[in-house]
Amino acid sequence: MKPPHVLGRRPRVVVIGGGTGLSVMLRGLKERPLDITAIVTVADDGGSSGILRSEMQMPPPGDIRNVLIALADAEPLLAQTLQYRFKEGTGLAGHSLGNLMLAAMREITGDFVTGVRELSRVLAVRGRVLPAAAHAIELKAEMEDGSIIEGESKIPLAGGRIKRVFIEPADVSPLQEAVEALIEADAILVGPGSLYTSILPNLLVPQIARTIVESQAVKIFICNVMTQPGETDGYSVSDHLNAVRLHVGEDLFDYVIVNNGEIPPQVQDRYAEKGATVVHLDLDEVTKKGYKVIADKLVLFRTYLRHDANRLSHHIYQLVESWMLKKG
Repeated sequence: MKPPHVLGRRPRVVVIGGGTGLSVMLRGLKERPLDITAIVTVADDGGSSGILRSEMQMPPPGDIRNVLIALADAEPLLAQTLQYRFKEGTGLAGHSLGNLMLAAMREITGDFVTGVRELSRVLAVRGRVLPAAAHAIELKAEMEDGSIIEGESKIPLAGGRIKRVFIEPADVSPLQEAVEALIEADAILVGPGSLYTSILPNLLVPQIARTIVESQAVKIFICNVMTQPGETDGYSVSDHLNAVRLHVGEDLFDYVIVNNGEIPPQVQDRYAEKGATVVHLDLDEVTKKGYKVIADKLVLFRTYLRHDANRLSHHIYQLVESWMLKKG
């Protein structure tokens, strides 16, 4: 049987999340013969994104910007320019040029989603980038001590353990294009990224999780390599999966991709200074819940630990290919 990408179309892959981890993975995936749609969180309320969100009543552009650049066929200097953050200037300091361009495109086109689409065309983005909702949402967390923390940027700084997160308005309308992409998907990937502040805000948008549950696509969770201080302190792989189930009410995934490569002690020590530790792979607990696990050496270390985009995309592509062949 022929591979799926020569059966008349490329496999349709939807990736859900936000933050640096998602962008790293997309840099690898865009080199594969895949039709990619990225659904990105609109809960960010800190820094440049937070200011533009508040002053211009628009969805926060930061995560969208990072994903656009990751998927773009842009010259390195252009990508660097879009990521440039101004250091001086009243009202300008702290803003990235890419965020300001997205704000300008919204003003020019009259609509944030259209602005993202047009900037995607200018940057020759390989795939589609969609916000989970057309409007910004506010993320709140109920902590284990019963207190409520308001705002995505404040949650990791609260210093307690998170019981659950929720969004307001709870009935925000999902972007219809995002729902349609999930319905048509051959594979749905969730993560990597901040569990409570990048991943779950997408899944809490009405219809998003329900559409994933009902989808016949292969569903894959890419687990973080390190815990995140203030969010997932001490979490194992199964703890991440349990948190998703707690929030959406069902198990979403067929496969879990995790790192089992050795992380040098000096690197672990550097992360430990900031309160982060290696996410423990409790394999028996994960497989007992019915998940299939793909474990490999998936990290690179330069200044920070990052997923090895090439190896990660290789595993994802193999999974998608075998799933499609199985479906016929």
